[in-house]
Amino acid sequence: MKFDFKDINLIPKKCIVNSRSECDTSVQLGNYKFKMPIIPANMDCVINEILAQELAEKSYFYILHRFSNDIYHFVKTMKVRDLISSISIGVNKNDTYLLRDLAKTSLIPEYITIDIAHGHSIKMEKTLAFVKELMPNSFIIAGNVCTPEAVLDLESWGADAVKIGISNGSVCTTYPVTGFGSRYNQASTILECSKVATKPIIADGGIKEPGDIAKSLVMGASLVMIGGMLSGFIDSPGTIIDDEGKKYKEYWGSASSFQSGKKNRIEGKRQLIPLKDKKLLDEYQYLTECLQSSISYGGGYDLSCFGSVKYIL
Repeated sequence: MKFDFKDINLIPKKCIVNSRSECDTSVQLGNYKFKMPIIPANMDCVINEILAQELAEKSYFYILHRFSNDIYHFVKTMKVRDLISSISIGVNKNDTYLLRDLAKTSLIPEYITIDIAHGHSIKMEKTLAFVKELMPNSFIIAGNVCTPEAVLDLESWGADAVKIGISNGSVCTTYPVTGFGSRYNQASTILECSKVATKPIIADGGIKEPGDIAKSLVMGASLVMIGGMLSGFIDSPGTIIDDEGKKYKEYWGSASSFQSGKKNRIEGKRQLIPLKDKKLLDEYQYLTECLQSSISYGGGYDLSCFGSVKYIL
């Protein structure tokens, strides 16, 4: 049975905390613990080097997008500042050159995300083998995929975590263009994939409300990647656009012509979203409080309670 977040009601359990503020939202990923199981989408309209550094300083997990002008310099800067470096790469020659350059100077990122639209592919298999051999101590995230078979393959190829979700984002056009993906059934896709996964899975896309984060965790995700809901802030990348007195920021898909400058193989679009009159870390405080409330309804002290929460459709 296929279903999405809007189709789910989580069933409350007895609250065992005196205050929701007691609830612990932290999550372990690899060798490090982070304050929340939330990741801003690794898109250059959502995160940049400045925000990545701020999140790392505050012990939040992040993944810098692969469209950065100088990832080498970014990793070097993070090492100098004794901060965790988490980068994205693709599956082409330039990406292998980058990693070789980093390895030659002992600049080994703690986290590497191999980020392509269709992760269940021979290119992913080859790239995972390459990265695993070159940087065996890095934690490797691979995706995106949306089938249990793909999860099993990526894990066997060397992924330490797998990113789940194809065509879910509001600025992704893969579904209308190709007919493929997990759009409108992301919640059930996470559940199906989590049943076979032996390593963490990261739910990516389709998050519209804070409650969808808790629903993703109940379905079996360890972390949740969010795009549109974590964009458009004062300190978000992009120019503020004034349209007849109303302020907006641009939000675009990584496979859009706006991103790539190409006119073929387009699977994304650009849109304007209303400017949010606060900073990203202000929203993080709000989302922390939302997640703490979810934990209290789930009858626990921390995220582990979601493993026993039931739901109805």
